Amino acid sequence: MHIIGLLGGIASGKSLVARQLAALGAGVLDADRSAHEVLRQPEVEAAVRSRWGGGVFGADGHIDRSRLAKIVFAPGSEGAQERKYLEELTHPRIGQLIASQAEALATAGTSAAVLDAPLILEAAWDKLCDRLVYVDAPLSARQARATARGWTLAEFTAREAAQLPPEVKRRRAHAVIDNSGSPQETQQQVERFWRSLSG
Repeated sequence: MHIIGLLGGIASGKSLVARQLAALGAGVLDADRSAHEVLRQPEVEAAVRSRWGGGVFGADGHIDRSRLAKIVFAPGSEGAQERKYLEELTHPRIGQLIASQAEALATAGTSAAVLDAPLILEAAWDKLCDRLVYVDAPLSARQARATARGWTLAEFTAREAAQLPPEVKRRRAHAVIDNSGSPQETQQQVERFWRSLSG
């Protein structure tokens, strides 16, 4: 089974490309769902409570991701240190869940699967992938999309700074899909890429 890892800056359109690949028959490796599951594991909840206290937990007794994000994406070295702790705690566990999803899809006879995760290279999940595709979009368009989702420019900048620079991701990719135009134009490129996998 081919595993396609999607790279790109924040709000570049990775989720759009993932949906388009899924519509063509690719399985989906859901890193976000895996991250949710990991944050509900008792040992992870215990480690988070021990480091940051009960203030990062919601009324349901589970970790509130938005409260935790305020700490780990805080500006400066303090935020970076807290983020490093969280990533070391969660990334190996998320990687295990993604690998299990991939195994299940391969066993079911799926020919290709797509992994849409913001930190593929940083978490070394690219080792699970046969192909890396960079989804490209100009910074101005990405910022506009992020603010349309309710992000502030400061939040966008902090999240982007926590990832490898887009040009580094682009250099690591085997293919580039330009998502600066219409969804239909992106779709045409996705279809060409999909055909190249079976070709």
